[in-house]
Amino acid sequence: MSRALDYLLKARPQAMEAYFAFLKQAGSHLDKKTAALISVITKVHAKTPNGVRQYLPRALKAGASADEVIDALLMAMPALGFSKIVWAIEVILEMNLPEFARYADASAPAAASEWKPILNLRDLNGKTPRYVKIGTLHAYVLKRGDGVIVYDAHCPHKGNLIPETGVADGELACPFHEWKFDLASGNCTHGGTKPLRVIDHKIDGENIMIKI
Repeated sequence: MSRALDYLLKARPQAMEAYFAFLKQAGSHLDKKTAALISVITKVHAKTPNGVRQYLPRALKAGASADEVIDALLMAMPALGFSKIVWAIEVILEMNLPEFARYADASAPAAASEWKPILNLRDLNGKTPRYVKIGTLHAYVLKRGDGVIVYDAHCPHKGNLIPETGVADGELACPFHEWKFDLASGNCTHGGTKPLRVIDHKIDGENIMIKI
């Protein structure tokens, strides 16, 4: 449970208990797969990539196939609109889920990428990480020895985006499920075992570069 929900449960226990009871009762006549597919649709409707990353694996775990996910999105087109469905498929493809690999064209050339600067070395200050956002890239950059390290800002647990406020005392904390990570090593120190994902990078002169 996230820190925010835990806080609300303590601050307004009766209201929150009633809310969760309502949610449970509202889906009581749905099987888990159908309920999970509806949750995916709501996240696409809200156009929240972290929500899609979190709830799509739940739908697959509940027994939904890739075809069923696609059909559910297409059936919801009157409410979602075609542009949101295309956006959702882009998010799904970025997740590299094996369930969706059958429709990928292995012979198609990969999208061209090139090294681009994301930060200047002079912008790094000791052990304090810098949060970088460029397009769809969200990353934490910090010094490591004579070089640097670049971490993906998405939590390896559920793919939620760890905000810039998640840094404290050399650790990175995900506010959604309270996983914590040691920034020096990238290892998880609380909540699980998966480490932060390191983004390939290089230094060109004074610039820190990654492929975009």
